[in-house]
Amino acid sequence: MVQVRVLGVALDAARQHIVLLKPLADETGEGRVLPIWIGEQEATSILIALGGDHAPRPLTLDLMVAVFGSLDATVERIEVVRIEEGTFYALLTLATPAGPIVLDARPSDAIGLAVRVDAPLHVADAVMDEAGIPAEMVEHHDSADDEKLEEFKKFLDEVDPEDFQG
Repeated sequence: MVQVRVLGVALDAARQHIVLLKPLADETGEGRVLPIWIGEQEATSILIALGGDHAPRPLTLDLMVAVFGSLDATVERIEVVRIEEGTFYALLTLATPAGPIVLDARPSDAIGLAVRVDAPLHVADAVMDEAGIPAEMVEHHDSADDEKLEEFKKFLDEVDPEDFQG
């Protein structure tokens, strides 16, 4: 296992969202980066957490953090453990009063949770070897993501529940 950090969230050529994971020990532009394709909502949730911002109402991962806290559980570790036919699999390890609990999780949710609680994030060496790409291939910043995040924040600030009534 290699410990990684979230390098950022980007769009690929097909405008699909990708979260980029980079080993902590690697310098900028060196080594490998692991791209994991995620949904737009998951990307926005991760971007909000990376920016240190909060939605006006709790998002699903914020609710999970609150539930864990109320149950006296803490996120001990996140691991991206395997890739099968292009699908990534992750494990979430919780420390609880009853002992450790390991849960299967979608990588996008696990990464979003790790960012929110500052939990260590790891990737299996075999996953990095199979799906990692050279770091120099990755754009480090996409202003379109910033614009989409700002647009989403504005929407959250202005939305009224009555807007969704039929």
